[in-house]
Amino acid sequence: MKIRALVWGENIHEQEDEIVRSIYPEGMHTTIARAIAADGDIDVSTAVFQQPEHGLTGEVLAATDVLVWWGHKAHRQVDDAVVERVAERVWEGMGLIVLHSGHFSKIFKRLMGTPCSLKWREAGERERIWVVNPRHAIAEGLPEHFELEYEEMYGEPFAVPEPLETVFISWFQGGEVFRSGVTYRRGAGHIFYFRPGHETYPTYHDANVARVLRNAVRWARPQGAALRSIHNAPNIPVTEALEPIVERGPKLHKPGEEGYR
Repeated sequence: MKIRALVWGENIHEQEDEIVRSIYPEGMHTTIARAIAADGDIDVSTAVFQQPEHGLTGEVLAATDVLVWWGHKAHRQVDDAVVERVAERVWEGMGLIVLHSGHFSKIFKRLMGTPCSLKWREAGERERIWVVNPRHAIAEGLPEHFELEYEEMYGEPFAVPEPLETVFISWFQGGEVFRSGVTYRRGAGHIFYFRPGHETYPTYHDANVARVLRNAVRWARPQGAALRSIHNAPNIPVTEALEPIVERGPKLHKPGEEGYR
């Protein structure tokens, strides 16, 4: 069965900036989607910020195995209800891949619980991406390192939780380094943050970047059915305790009553 991926794009710079439009005439989301679909084992659709509910309805997300997120200018305008909807699906097992400036997206900060801040410089520097975890599934088929001739610099410190795994580290011409490929697990969902992808450079036309995206989607796919029960917090009655116990002391809740949330 094919993996069902959804590429979400902000689709603003492509409409407002001639340079971005010349590099991605059909939108960055379309180029990213084509890169992911290239091997034929992943069904890819797209959604954009301008759609009702940003194209991320409950029905759409229920039919998504892996969500790929690129955003920049409209982070604060993304509806909070949609962010919570996406977070719930990640907790249930949907994979999430956050790209480049998506480090400041509401959904990434919601799931990380940190500011996700960093240093940056827009100077068209060469980026050398080192594969520091060569046996990781996301690094499959990649050389020891690869280069992007023009990219925006991101530098440490990167204010995120300690990653589950670090797959890539980047070096820039100005001397900075950055953890450019890191993984997390939130609930039942796998999360991968991948740094490259500034909109004024042709990063998503690069073959190695495309390979990373495909590998990441395969790695992040859910393992089994959605874990809907992860949202439950049942009040277990004394009669259902695994070992016999006697109820004692005062309590706040009546039998079967839900707790406070």
